[in-house]
Amino acid sequence: MMIAVQSAHTALSRTSWTALDWWPPVGWWPDTARDLLSGSAAMASATFVLPPQAESVHSARSFAAGTLTGWKLTDLVENMELVVSELATNAFRHGLRLAETRAKEPIRLSLLRRGGLVTCALNDPGSGFPTLRDPSPLDIGGLGLHIVESLSVRWGWAPLAPYGKIVWAVLG
Repeated sequence: MMIAVQSAHTALSRTSWTALDWWPPVGWWPDTARDLLSGSAAMASATFVLPPQAESVHSARSFAAGTLTGWKLTDLVENMELVVSELATNAFRHGLRLAETRAKEPIRLSLLRRGGLVTCALNDPGSGFPTLRDPSPLDIGGLGLHIVESLSVRWGWAPLAPYGKIVWAVLG
């Protein structure tokens, strides 16, 4: 079962989120990307719950494309689909594998709009952190975060208490 939640309400900001309650309010923005914001911009958010199934990556891409189209930000759709695909794949491949006891927990994809900028944020129960790799030419994969880095204005991650993490990328 997949659940989508959209919100246009402003919520009180919280200083920390936990893996148990990651439903970002409209006003949430990654701390290390706050300098990108200016003035009073239109805000909206949409969250999609992804069950731990292979087809969820495709569903996440479709959700992102539909949400951006609804927000009339179609110029971001192609790049956002790639970023969502890479981050969702990493969340399933690494986040769930590293948290085997919590592997049945859903991953949440949130899109947060502030004017012409959109943050894609995925949380997973894994404790490992994302790192850029330099794979050899014969390695299969390993370039996902390089793709995210090249398509986003900024990206990063933060731990969630008591376990898990959120990985985010800002596109504009």
